[in-house]
Amino acid sequence: MKKKILVLNGPNLNLLGTREPAQYGHHTLADVQALCEAAGQARGVAIECRQSNHEGLLLDWLHEAGREAAAGTLLGVVLNAGAYTHTSVAIHDAIKGANVPVIEVHISNVHAREAFRHHSYISPVARGIIVGLGVRGYELAIDALAPLNPAAAAQA
Repeated sequence: MKKKILVLNGPNLNLLGTREPAQYGHHTLADVQALCEAAGQARGVAIECRQSNHEGLLLDWLHEAGREAAAGTLLGVVLNAGAYTHTSVAIHDAIKGANVPVIEVHISNVHAREAFRHHSYISPVARGIIVGLGVRGYELAIDALAPLNPAAAAQA
């Protein structure tokens, strides 16, 4: 059975392609999912993509990811928490409590935007952060987690 990487997208990311295209580009969430699935296939890992505008559901998914990581079936989570990045102590605590490897992703360069976007509650508990590289950041995050797959390492 292939190991899995979970890709989680938070609030308003369902609006990709139409929401502020000058800031976020013209790729849709479906485009992001296709990019992630292709990246996973090329690296020998399964990809599962989910999106929610609800913080509690993201917490539940992170808890589930922690259980799957502990069971050895999940390599980690690619997380674009959207605006929850800057407001959610609960997501910080869920990542820390679930003990799941997380790569934090932002399509835009949050540090070149409004001051309130410069702080992340996720960064202190993330394994790494990819910011401002557009949707390509998702592929780079998968690259960061895929080496955790012992089957892929054996093939290299």
